[in-house]
Amino acid sequence: MIDITGLSKRYGATAALHDVTLRVEPKERMVICGHSGCGKTTLLRLIAGLDTPDGGEIHLNRQLASNATTAVAPARRNIAMVFQDLALWPHLSVAQNIAFGLERVISDRNARRDEVANILQLLRLEGKAASAPSELSGGEQQRVALGRAIIRRPSILLMDEPLAHVDDELRDALTHLMLDLQARFGMTLVYVTHDRDLAARMAGSQAFMSHGRIERVERSHA
Repeated sequence: MIDITGLSKRYGATAALHDVTLRVEPKERMVICGHSGCGKTTLLRLIAGLDTPDGGEIHLNRQLASNATTAVAPARRNIAMVFQDLALWPHLSVAQNIAFGLERVISDRNARRDEVANILQLLRLEGKAASAPSELSGGEQQRVALGRAIIRRPSILLMDEPLAHVDDELRDALTHLMLDLQARFGMTLVYVTHDRDLAARMAGSQAFMSHGRIERVERSHA
């Protein structure tokens, strides 16, 4: 569960968020939709612990994660985030990218290797394990970033518009894959986008943002 109350954030003279309140239930699919600069990425970064709010609170699974004076470290939030630029390590192979940081969760080397093999199979990347990111197609790079995010079994998956620059056919295929993995692993998903058509296709709850505020929330009845 993500419980956000009265959240505000400024960057110098610019107010990025104003009194934002939002609740995302366990295993819910929440799409935050709004124009560029509306504050949706700032909100995602605050949930992840990459920034600290100036006011308000964030509770994760009923535990205080952030306020103006307290911040649980990102690594302790059981959250994974996929960035718009994917942030893959160019000097690491596909398997190494997916396994990055996994030793903090699984100490046994053989168990880590088996888990990476499982994720590669789920993502249909078995034949690309030794490839560099530069040798992959755009869709394959997207799947590597998703694999790196889910391999540690986070309770919350945050996605900062990673499908913004792919064609419609690939976007549909990756959206179906992402939603299948979310259901398979029982994650809470928060996805930000400016694309209202994509938000509708994801068939989840939607929060609409403008000028640093949430204007309305529409809950899924699925």
